[in-house]
Amino acid sequence: MGAAIGQMLASAVGIAISPLPLVAIILMLATPRGRSNGIAFTLGWVVALAVLTGAVIAAGSGGDAAAHSSGPSGWALWVKLALGVLFLLMGVKQWRGRPREGKESAPPKWMAAIDRFTPAKSAGLAAVLVAANPKNLVLAVGGALSIASTAGASAGDKAVAGVLMVVIGSLCALGPLAVYLFGGSRSTRVLGGWKAWMSAHNAAIMTTLLVVLGAKYIGDAVTGLTS
Repeated sequence: MGAAIGQMLASAVGIAISPLPLVAIILMLATPRGRSNGIAFTLGWVVALAVLTGAVIAAGSGGDAAAHSSGPSGWALWVKLALGVLFLLMGVKQWRGRPREGKESAPPKWMAAIDRFTPAKSAGLAAVLVAANPKNLVLAVGGALSIASTAGASAGDKAVAGVLMVVIGSLCALGPLAVYLFGGSRSTRVLGGWKAWMSAHNAAIMTTLLVVLGAKYIGDAVTGLTS
């Protein structure tokens, strides 16, 4: 079980520190429907990430992958190699697209309409940010595939690792919602500080994470393919 958890941990953390869902829910919680929309957004995020993670683990654990108890299957290694290259390219793009000193990146247009969102739209937005945001999608697929291709891991081990990946990857929504519900009068200041810090340092954090993940995935894939 430990190996399966270790394989997905970096990807799960990468999803958790993604700025878009964090900023979106913080803005959402400041609206008149903050409580209901925040809960709906969080549930939508958890469900969407769980469905995506479960589907990839199930697909990666079946067929050819199941027949290789001593290591990942060939197709899984090639997918990891492709994901590794993609992580490196995304890291370069993230760094080159970072806001210049003294400037902030323009927020997506949909953020201006958050105060008019319903719970259904909030949950839908969360699902879109999981499955349609390239960065989160690649991180989720990569983490789930790493769980599925862990040598010697049982179905139970993979299930536990998948649940932990969903929980860790959902901290970007669970954390702000918990602060809002239980933080009292301090919640506005705390959430505003999180938003400002993530906006200021996200490019450096995500670039480092993507490059490290890219190097790890490529290294694992090359080792498996040449052994």
